[in-house]
Amino acid sequence: MRSSEVAAAAGVNPQTLRYYERRGLLAEPSRSLGGHRIYSSEAVTTLRVIKAAQRLGFTLAEVSDLLDSARHRHRRGEGAGLQARAREKLTDVEAKIADLTVIAETLRAGIAAGCDDLETCAGDPACPLPFVEIAE
Repeated sequence: MRSSEVAAAAGVNPQTLRYYERRGLLAEPSRSLGGHRIYSSEAVTTLRVIKAAQRLGFTLAEVSDLLDSARHRHRRGEGAGLQARAREKLTDVEAKIADLTVIAETLRAGIAAGCDDLETCAGDPACPLPFVEIAE
């Protein structure tokens, strides 16, 4: 498959293919006699896996580690596989959700209290917004 075909099938642009090649996420393709990149059908699957992992919150560095781990199955016992990484990512996501919940509740309290002027609210001890805590 040519670059444009792989990109279209995976829902990415051709520059993404080259970027992922440079990062080592995608194997360098073979070349036609005319010098065009020729990708295997597995490249589409790899690209879809990369994009799905990113949507789940994994960074490209983490995706690279996951792909390397999958390519070298003997490392599976070292805790470098998807199960361990997914647990770590879930813990991170749950912590972010907890933080966002606190932020949302604080903003709701500020709205309910009628906070309309930041300087006035900051000087009011009854203000529900945590100006003192944020400053520290």
